[in-house]
Order: sequence, then C-alpha cells, then structure tokens
Amino acid sequence: MHTTVQEPIRTEAPPATAPRRVSPTLVLGAALLGFFVIGLDASAVNVALPAIGRTLGGTTAGLQWIVDAYTLMFAALLLSAGALSDRLGANRVFGAGLAVFTAASVLCGLAPALGALIGARVLQGSAAAVMLPSSLALVRQAFPSAVERARAIALWTVGGAVSTAAGPVVGGALTSSLGWRSIFFLNLPVGLLTLAVLLGVPRSPRRAAALDPLGQLTAVIALGALTFGVIEGGASGFGTPTAVVSLLVAVVAMIAFVVAEARAGEPMVPLGLFRSRTATLSLAIGFAVNAAFYGTVFVLGLFFQEVLGLSAVAAGLMFLPMTALVAGANVGSARAAARFGPRVPIAVDQLVCALGLFGLLTVDAHTDRPLTALLLVPVGIGLGFAVPSLTAAMLSDIPADRAGMAGGVLNAGRQTGGALAVAVFGALVAHRERFVSGMHVSLLIAALLLLATTAGALALPGRGASGVR
Repeated sequence: MHTTVQEPIRTEAPPATAPRRVSPTLVLGAALLGFFVIGLDASAVNVALPAIGRTLGGTTAGLQWIVDAYTLMFAALLLSAGALSDRLGANRVFGAGLAVFTAASVLCGLAPALGALIGARVLQGSAAAVMLPSSLALVRQAFPSAVERARAIALWTVGGAVSTAAGPVVGGALTSSLGWRSIFFLNLPVGLLTLAVLLGVPRSPRRAAALDPLGQLTAVIALGALTFGVIEGGASGFGTPTAVVSLLVAVVAMIAFVVAEARAGEPMVPLGLFRSRTATLSLAIGFAVNAAFYGTVFVLGLFFQEVLGLSAVAAGLMFLPMTALVAGANVGSARAAARFGPRVPIAVDQLVCALGLFGLLTVDAHTDRPLTALLLVPVGIGLGFAVPSLTAAMLSDIPADRAGMAGGVLNAGRQTGGALAVAVFGALVAHRERFVSGMHVSLLIAALLLLATTAGALALPGRGASGVR
C-alpha cells in the first residue's frame, strides 16, 4: 500500500496516471464480483444446455464442448496465470482479464451457431484463468492487516464456492425467464461495474516471475486432446481414427509436458511437488471432488429436462437445497479444520458425498422429485466443506513463497477433474434410450472415485499441523 505524504500546493493538475483511491471494501467487492462470475459461468450453463441445443442444434458431444471449452482453458492456463499476475501486476492483469471475459460473454450471448459459442467459451475460460489468481492478489494487497486479510480471503473463498453451487439455480431461472443468452449478457453490467471500481485501485507491485511457455503449451495440448478423444470416442466409438489419434496426441503431449518441466529452470509445475505426500493427496482429492460435483450437475441437468421433461427453471430449482447449504458448509469446514486439522473435514466430506451419490443411484423417471432434490444435498455439502480444508492441507506442506504456485496447481487439478468428468459422463449418456443407465454408471464412478480418495484423506495432516512454512 502507498503511504500518504503532505505535498506543497501545486497549480498544475495531478498526473493522469494517479488513480483516485478506493476503500479496501470496494476492492474486495470488485474481486468478489470477478470471482463470482467465473464460478457462475462454470456451472450455470449446464441447465441451459437443452435450450441451447434447441436453438443452435448439435449433438450431446457438442453440448459437452460448451461446458468443457470453458473448463479446459480455465484449468490449463491457471498453471501460469499466477506468474503472469506477479510479472505485470495484479490490478493490470485482473482488469485485462475481466475486459476480455466481459467481451467474450457478449460474444457467447450473440453466438449465431454452436461453433461460435464454443469458440467464445474458449476465450471466456482463458480470461477466467487469468482473473482468478489476480483477484486473490488484489484482496491481499488491499488488506495489509493479517487479521483483516484473513477475513477478506475467507469471504472471497465463500463467494466463489456459492457462485459455483448457485449456478444451476441462476442458470435455470434466467433461461426460463429471459432465454439462455441472458446468462452471458448478465456479465456485461457486472464487468463494467467492476472495471469502474478498478480505476481507483493503486497499481500493484511487479516482481520477477518466470514463465514457462513450453510447459504451458504442452499442458493445453494434452488436456485438449484427451478431452476431445473421450468426447469423440463416446459419440462415434473409441476405435474411430479421430478418437485414437486424439488420445495418442494426448499421451505424447503429457510426456512432453513432464520432460519440459524436468528441464525448465523455473517450471510452472515443479516435479518435486509430487514428492510431498500431502500435496499429491490434495491434488487427487481435489480432482475427485470436482469430478463428482461437475459431472453430477451435468448429467442431472440433462436428466431433469430431457427425461423428466422439466422446464429450465424447475430443473434449476431441483438444485436449490444443495445450493442453500454451501455457504454454511464453508464456514463449518474452516471451524472444523481449526479444531481437528484438515484431515477430518475432508474425510467426512468424501464419505458424505459418496453416500449421497450412492443414494442417487436409485433415481429414475419415477422417483419423487423432492426426494431427488434431497439426495443432492450431500453433493453440495461436499463442495462447500472440502475446498477450504483442502486448500489449507495443500499449503501446509509447501514453503510460503511457493503458495501461489501450489494454489494454481491445486485449482488446475480440480478444474481438470470437472472437465474430464463432463467428457466421460457425457459419453455414457450420449444415447437417449440408455440415458438413465448411463447416468447411474456415471454417478457410480463418481462415488467410487470419492471412496478411493477417502483413504488418502485420512493420511493428511491432523490437528497440530504446522501450517504454511
């Protein structure tokens, strides 16, 4: 933060580059709004997919790409977005990312065809990746007091979790009342308001931070090819040349990524990170939690409308009980982690989520709708209860000066789990006549994935863990 000094009275106008200061609360509000639209756009579109399909056409594979085009770029570019924020300054990077995100949202809303919408979603996801770490850096910059900063970061975290969980409800309401395009147009006033606040934010300091272009490029190719191969395999068969070539490209790109990171002087994903049991387990659990959440929302959003025949708003309301508990679960997770360490809340989350998913295996076209909505509650508890404790566990074994890198890797792993779940689960429900059985297999995979990582959660730090070094 800049200090205020007494200046002699001058007759000339102040420099145009000196921004009017804004209060830390407004800075937090701007960062929260940016984080909120990032999370909202990651999940709100799920409920709008049938309406988009009716307007723009496209198969289930095309609808999967509307979700995954955003999530994939978000996941892959998060790996280096933190370094970019450090090099150029958090307020500059956040402002530029927000401007691109807002423009891309308008392009999504105006998209005349499915291909144009998917392309705009790629741009949106890329901008979201840039915004996330810089928004957190802005919050840290605005609150120099450790106590106030901790409270602000807690609010920022809760806002992101609530936006992701509320996405299906908001998306359903907007789609039914104003049409699916309004989901994207909503970002225009939010983006302009946030950019106006940023004009008064002091310039963020810059620091030397190495970029890793080869690692970033191979990461994008690997994730993109893997997702394309899975989606194409589900639509046309995994023996088709397109699917086989895509999966081979993914393998080659993954190998190239590992080699690039091993040889880089300052890699964006240091391979030594995986020598930490806590960091490796945190990544695996984060992958599983997001795979379960995003995969479940994707298949049930389609099930409610395509099989049960519900409207978009009614489908969104089916997720309301789940959404209502996310903020409280975030607070409860922080308190439980403070008392027991991160191990207990994460392990409880895994088990509660898995039990809820096993309960959803009984759902079909004849199940009472209130019961279905009730069975979704444990999934929402999982999202809200796991993430804060998972972040704390990850950082507990990482030196403080590498916390930004570790947070980026954790979030990239989580988003990758969500993207691959949509690809795999979408392949399982691609055929309407086998939709319910494919949905059950998808939910079973998610439940088993959570159970498999529960044992890992029990090996995480317990009460008395040292915290960030």
